[in-house]
Amino acid sequence: MTDLTGDGLGMVYGMPRLVADWRKRAAADPARVVLADLGDPRADYAAIQLVDEGLVQPVHPVVDPVDDRQAEAIARANAAGLDPNDPVVAAAVLVRSGVADAAVAGASRSTADVLRAGLRVLGLAPGVDLVSSSFLMLLADGRAVSYGDCSVVPDPNAAQLASIAASTADTWSFLVRSSLVALPIGGERPRVGLLSFSTKGSADHPRVDKVREATRLLAEARPDLAVDGELQFDSAMVPAVAAVKAPGSSVNGAADVLIFPDLDSGNIAYKVTERLGGARAYGPLVQGLDGVFHDLSRGCSAADIVDVAVIAGLQARAADSPESP
Repeated sequence: MTDLTGDGLGMVYGMPRLVADWRKRAAADPARVVLADLGDPRADYAAIQLVDEGLVQPVHPVVDPVDDRQAEAIARANAAGLDPNDPVVAAAVLVRSGVADAAVAGASRSTADVLRAGLRVLGLAPGVDLVSSSFLMLLADGRAVSYGDCSVVPDPNAAQLASIAASTADTWSFLVRSSLVALPIGGERPRVGLLSFSTKGSADHPRVDKVREATRLLAEARPDLAVDGELQFDSAMVPAVAAVKAPGSSVNGAADVLIFPDLDSGNIAYKVTERLGGARAYGPLVQGLDGVFHDLSRGCSAADIVDVAVIAGLQARAADSPESP
């Protein structure tokens, strides 16, 4: 049996070590995950692989109006003007009712459709006031870095940016820090860099002020995180540059979590990193809903659907654990 606790994020059986660990954990207790895009060849192929490898139990997006468990969720959908027989809405109904543990949707539908169903059927998680998203980016050199927000909030204010950063750091910690894998980077806590076109006062602008205020709010609310901003990308990711531009930074040029100031920059950055930088992008992972309900890019592959379904299943199982906060 291959040891998944060795150094680095190298390859195991032809896949990244981190992904192999996710799959090992998922197969130990497969969750019920709705694949809302079944009927699309990519989703159909993903379902076959998920079953063959015992990673999750795929669930069809079909509601049952005579199932008492689903009545409340169906009523919520109807009250919101949504059709419970729409596969994306049905997926949300099944998660809310407990018939399924999690859902993934969006291979053939827009992010707006997915978020609408999630917000109106599942609602916000307790204590959360904002839905956002992140991508787990597995870089070509083996580092695992989360990007947020890349698909939900167009122009967050300072408080929203701080909320996005906190949620993204938590997602990164669950997927990477809690893994059995020994990381090539990282310390005792996630290192969060809030990005800007300015580093530590190199420019003055209201957009820079927003990032500075978000950094202050996040540092106050989450002392468990190493937080710094405003930082240019190189100051957040290159130690030698950080030593010059941001000496003494708690991120120290080795950020685990990168927070973009708006949706333009976040969405562009993840696609450039993936398409030109050779990274693997896992997501968009929706954060803040009262249930696990992840989006998919319409440009996704069957392999992407498999990976997001595995992540969704792991998160659902963790939420069900009595040790979960």
